[in-house]
Amino acid sequence: MPGDTSPLPDPFREARNRSGVLECPFHGEKIHMLLRHEDVRQAAKDWQTFSSDVPFRVPIPSEEDVRSMRQLPIETNPPEHTDYRAIVEPFFQRAKEPAMIAQVEALLGKKLADALGRPSIELVHGFALPVQSHALTYLLNVPESEAETWIGWGIHVFRVTGGLKKGIALEDYLHAQFDRAVADPGEDFFSALTQATYRGRPLTREEMMGFANLAFAGGRDTIIHTITCALGYLGQHPEALEYLREDPKRITLASEEFFRVFMPLTHIGRVCPVDTGVNGVTVKAGERISLCWASANLDERAFPSPDEVRLDRKPNPHLSFGFGAHLCLGAPHARLILRTLLRLCCERVKRITVLEAEERIEHEAVYDRPLGYEVLKVAFTPL
Repeated sequence: MPGDTSPLPDPFREARNRSGVLECPFHGEKIHMLLRHEDVRQAAKDWQTFSSDVPFRVPIPSEEDVRSMRQLPIETNPPEHTDYRAIVEPFFQRAKEPAMIAQVEALLGKKLADALGRPSIELVHGFALPVQSHALTYLLNVPESEAETWIGWGIHVFRVTGGLKKGIALEDYLHAQFDRAVADPGEDFFSALTQATYRGRPLTREEMMGFANLAFAGGRDTIIHTITCALGYLGQHPEALEYLREDPKRITLASEEFFRVFMPLTHIGRVCPVDTGVNGVTVKAGERISLCWASANLDERAFPSPDEVRLDRKPNPHLSFGFGAHLCLGAPHARLILRTLLRLCCERVKRITVLEAEERIEHEAVYDRPLGYEVLKVAFTPL
C-alpha cells in the first residue's frame, strides 16, 4: 500500500505533547485551544461545560461583523439543538438518496470530462468551486442556475466585493429567497423553512436566516479545500491513484484519510459558562476555548504514525466532521462528493500533473498551518 512517509506539517505537536493546551490570541481575544483527541471528544460531548449557546462566537474568529443572526442549529445546545436540527436534517440526508447520487455523479463526470479536454485547469476556482456550488443546488433542491450566483461569491462566502462585504450580499440573497418561497412555495430548502414549525410555532425569519446562513457558510470552503487537497495529493503521489485504481473498494478508507489529514476547519469555539479547569489552565466564566480538530486528527494517542498519509487506515476516528450532538449535518454530502470524485478519477484519469501550486497558510500568532491552496493548476491525462 503506498503511503506518504514524509511527515505531515503539525504545528501543534509540541504543545499537544507538553500540556495539551495552547493559548493563542485571535483578534485580540486570548483563547485556549484543546489539542488532544480525547480531550476534544470529551469537550464536544459536554455541552453543559463547553457551551455552543453563544451567537456569533462558535466560529473562530467570532463573526459579529459578518452576519446579523445566530447560525442554526450549531449555535445552540440540547435540547433546543435537537429540535432545531430535526427541522433541516431531512434535506441533508438527501445526499444518501439515489436520485441525488446520480446528479452528483453526472456533475462530476461532466466537470472531469471538461478538465480532461483542456491543456490545464486551475482547481480551486475553476473546478472545486463550481462543483461545490452545483452540488449544493441538488442538496437544497433549488434550480441549478442558482449555482452561477454562488460561484460569483468566490470561495469565502463572507468576503465578497473586494473584502468589504460583511455578510450583506448573502443576507440580501437569502431574504429574497424566503420572500419568493412565501409567495410561491415549492419543494426546496427555503420553502421548507417557511413552512416549518419549531415546538408548535412557525419559524421566525431570523431563525430561517440562521439555518440558511449556515448551509452556505458551513459547507463552502470546507468542501472546496477538501477537493483540491485530495486532487493535489494524487498529483504529487501518482502511486496513490494507481493503488485506488487497482481496487476501487479502497476508496472509502482513502477518502476518510483525506478528510483526516486535509481538515479544512482548524477548530471551533465553545464558551465556558462558569470558571472551568482545563488541563491545569483555568478558563474564566464567559471565556472561550477551542476544540482543535486539526490537532486532534494528528494525535499519536489516537492514530498510529499520525503524520503519515495511510490510505488504508482503519480504524480512523478522525474528528473532521465534529463529534457528539453537533456532528456535521453536511457529512453525507461531503463524503458523496469526494468518494464519487475519486472513483471517477480511477476510471478516467491516468495521471494528474501539478503545474503550479500556491499553498494557503493560516497565519496566527503562535502557529502557521497549511490549509489547502490559493491556486492549484494541474493537467489531467486521460486513460
